This record gives sequence, C-alpha cells and structure tokens, in this order.
Amino acid sequence: MAFEITDEFLDNLTELIALDNSKAITNLFAEVHYADIAEVLDEVSFDEAIYVIKLLDSEKTSEILTELDEDIREKILENLSAKEIAEEVGEMDSDDAADIIGELSEERQQRVINALEDDELVADIKELLSYEDNTAGALMAKELVKVYETWTVAGCMRRIRGQAKDVTRVHSIYVVDKADKLVGRLSLKDLIIAKSDQKISEIAKSKVDAVNVNEDDEEIAKIMAKYDLEAIPVVDHNQILLGRITIDDIVDVLKDEADKDYQMAAGLTQDVDSDDSIFQLTKARLPWLFLGLVGGVGAFIIMEAFQVVFSTYATLFFFTPLIAAMAGNVGVQSSAIIVQGLANDDVKGSVNKRLLKEMFLAALNGIILALFLFGFVWAYEGKIDLALAISVSMVAVIIIAGLIGTFVPLFLNKRGIDPAIATGPFITTSNDIFGILIYFLIAKLILGI
Repeated sequence: MAFEITDEFLDNLTELIALDNSKAITNLFAEVHYADIAEVLDEVSFDEAIYVIKLLDSEKTSEILTELDEDIREKILENLSAKEIAEEVGEMDSDDAADIIGELSEERQQRVINALEDDELVADIKELLSYEDNTAGALMAKELVKVYETWTVAGCMRRIRGQAKDVTRVHSIYVVDKADKLVGRLSLKDLIIAKSDQKISEIAKSKVDAVNVNEDDEEIAKIMAKYDLEAIPVVDHNQILLGRITIDDIVDVLKDEADKDYQMAAGLTQDVDSDDSIFQLTKARLPWLFLGLVGGVGAFIIMEAFQVVFSTYATLFFFTPLIAAMAGNVGVQSSAIIVQGLANDDVKGSVNKRLLKEMFLAALNGIILALFLFGFVWAYEGKIDLALAISVSMVAVIIIAGLIGTFVPLFLNKRGIDPAIATGPFITTSNDIFGILIYFLIAKLILGI
C-alpha cells in the first residue's frame, strides 16, 4: 500500500519534534521509503526538516537529500557542517555525491571534500565535477562491475563479488582489455551458465552500446529509449571505460526537459516554479507578455487600416476573434506535433514534404469547418457574399497557420535553437497578426470594397 501523507501524520510528527522524542520519530520513519520521507520534509517547517535530517542515520538521509526539492535541499545544506555533509555524501553513489557537492560554493566544496575519508570517492567526485553540465560525464556514476577479457569465469566470479558490493544494481558486467578499453559486455546469466574454466573473451558479447563522455544528455536519453537500455557505459575518445549511466538518471533528464519545454510553451523564458520570488517570476514571464502586447498593437494597426471594410460590413468585426483563435489553435497544434517529433527524433525526411502534408491537412480541416461556418453566416445574416468571404478567409488562415506552426520549429531546430520556444505565445501571436491581415485582405477582395 502506498504511503500517504495525512494531516494526522504531520501533526503527530510536529508534536514528537516539539517533545524531542527522537526514539518515537525514528520508529515513525523506520518503514517509510526515503522518497516518501523527502515529501514529508517538503511539508513541514524548515527547522523540523533539519531536526529529522540530523536525527536519522546517514544511510537513509543521504537518499532523502537526493529526493528533496532543490530549494529545500540548498537551505538544509547551508545549515549542515562540512563534516555532516561529508557523512551524507559518503553514503551516496558518486554521481549523486558530485551533484550534491556541486550545489555548494567553491569554498564549502573544498571543505566537504577534505572531510571525506574515502580517497577513491574523492577522486571520483573531482573527476565528475570537471565535466561540463548536461553531458554524459556529468551524469554518469563511477560505480560499475568491470572484468578483464583474459580472466576465467571462476576467477571473474570471485573478483566481481568485491566490486558488486559498491553497485546498487548490476545491470551489466562490462568487459575490458588490458588497457581498460571497453570490448564487450556480459549478463549475470552469461556467467552463471558458462563453464568455470572458460575465458571471459569466449562468452562476452562484443556488441555493446556506449556513449562518449562529452555526449549531450538529451541524446543519451534518445539512445537509451530507442534501444530499451537500463544502463549504458560511458567511454572517452580512446574507448577507455569511465563509468555508466542508469535509467533513473535518464528519467530525471527527461523530466527536467519536459518541465522546461512545458514552461517555454507557456511563455516562460527560464526555469521557475511557484515558490520563486515575484521578481524571478516576473523576469521569466514578462518577455513573452511583452511579445503579446506587441502582437495586440500590430492587430490594432491592421484593423484600423480596414475601417472602410468595417463600416460597410460590421459583421466582419464580430468574427475577428474567431479567425484569430482558429489561427492560434491550428498553429499551436502543428508546432506541438513537430516539437514532440523533434524531441523523440521522429521527424525525418524532406522539410518540403512535411510542409506539403501539413498544407493538405490544414486545407481539409479548414474546408470542413468553413462549410459549417458558411451555412451559419448565410442563415444568420442572409448574405451569401459575406458568408463566402468569412468562410474562404478562414480556410486561408488555417492553411497559413498550419504552415507557420510547422516551419518555425523546424527552422529553429536547424539553427540550434530549442524548438519548444515555437509553441505557445510565439506561434499564437504571429498567427493572430497574419490571420487578421489575411482575413481582411480576402474579405475585402471578395466583397469588392
């Protein structure tokens, strides 16, 4: 049964902390998963969260720290000494340890590293911190099971017992040559069914997917998703085995990317959340709101230029919001499909073919909607020329909006710009302006004004 955070549970915890009943609190969390404890600490006060972190053993709190919201974790780390942080970090895998230490100031980083007693972990952390953000090197963990191709199966089994104790999950066993170059992989099943005197080189699979240490993390996510990998080894330019990336790290990458794309589609220029300051939220939202303001001014100028059309056919004015809404909706639909396809690496082939397909799709949808609109306007206004002008204008607007929604993210992607920026306010505003302009131009042409 899933753990549920209730008001009763939180009230009980607060009361136990006030009474300084450490034994009862320890028992309260004894069977609770560290991810659930992290959620609990997000709900209580900061002082109470610090109390719990300092009370529980480092083996558990080290896992809790990796699950906490970044802002809360930052505040907690500020209130822990370098020695206390070192105790937490010492229980973590190298990648999590590097992430935690990387959030500290350079001065505190050095103090925490100096407080660590495990020299091998210190070396691993320093190496991981040296890689660029959003690369395989910054994402990988150093813990893995590595065997040499010259070993026998019996010797290999003895040696991997010592390595496996430091690895949370053994997804694969990586085979290297005497120069530590990756040459293959093994599964535990391969070892179990092999004869004890066989050489590792005889049973290892030579085909092994690997990524370069400087590979972008989003590309790694695509590779692991494409080949259904639970883990992937990381090598340098000389194929030397450096570490491995596991699926839980990739899930975090995908979540962060999805959050970023969602915010960009909503018109936020930087990573923010609801708990950020008013200044940070304003800074993130204002640029796209300003773009919307510019778009509105542009629409006003266009509409003012067609005052004669309005004075002759006032009904055209009342259909302006419909035309603008259709243009915005179609543009966002088209761009969303393209952005999703680019993110999943599904968009391939000729751009012209994709634009042509979108044009026919938009034309079909536009004609179906226009037939309904034509009947409505004709029945309501009794003027066939007005109904024709509005319905034909809508078809043209939908086709143009579909083409813009398709072309813009493809163009941005070609220029190395995140295509997610094309969705939301950018497409909506541009299509509003073009839609209104096309609407009045076609209406004026058909009505002969």
